[in-house]
Amino acid sequence: MNPQRKPALRQRMENYMKRIEVIKGALKNGLAKKKPIADISNGCRNTKENNDAIATDPQGIFDDVIGLKEAKETLSNAIILPVKSPYLFHGNRKSWTSILLYGPTGTGKSYLAKAIDVGCECTFVSVSPSDLVSKWLGESEKKVKDLFKLARERQPCILFFDHIDGLCGKYYNAESETSRRIKNEFLVQMQSVGQDNSNVLVLAATNIPWAVDTVILQSFDRRIYMPLPDVNERVAMFKTHL
Repeated sequence: MNPQRKPALRQRMENYMKRIEVIKGALKNGLAKKKPIADISNGCRNTKENNDAIATDPQGIFDDVIGLKEAKETLSNAIILPVKSPYLFHGNRKSWTSILLYGPTGTGKSYLAKAIDVGCECTFVSVSPSDLVSKWLGESEKKVKDLFKLARERQPCILFFDHIDGLCGKYYNAESETSRRIKNEFLVQMQSVGQDNSNVLVLAATNIPWAVDTVILQSFDRRIYMPLPDVNERVAMFKTHL
């Protein structure tokens, strides 16, 4: 390396580190900001004021979640840095585009996803299998496609799939044509999110990861285990909520 370039590079790295500290401060002090609610029911994409099953505003305070240090750090890096400092992610350095949260029931997977309050004005869309599965042929995969299209239109956007095993589950016996179509469309959309540089993060949660289709499971960039709280975390919970 040219010695004359070292001071400039050192100064640039110092600026990056200062920027990261500013972002961490935004995580701790930022307040949730209301966003228009997006609706994709019946294939329509418009905004409305009331909450529905398809899309909701993030609720809760991210720092109020006790424990789950690894999950919170990973989500912070996946959400804040790409939005606040996109110049850090160029070339081969890319941010995660999909994260799976898994663990026993009641460990805070859904709450943590919905408590994301990072002050970055992300659109948050939360869906469950019942929101996407339809009795009409071809309607379910169309809803999946429309959902990802909506996320790209409203980027930066967080897509949260609760109980992903109910949407993209493993079938040991006969599998329905609808289920195959849904999983194929979901996989296509997941791959496109990772390739088109769209500012969309796909979050999913499940209590039974072994029931999720293997190909779908492998398509997630990160898989984070969320354990039951230890003794110290339980004491902190009692002090906070009692």
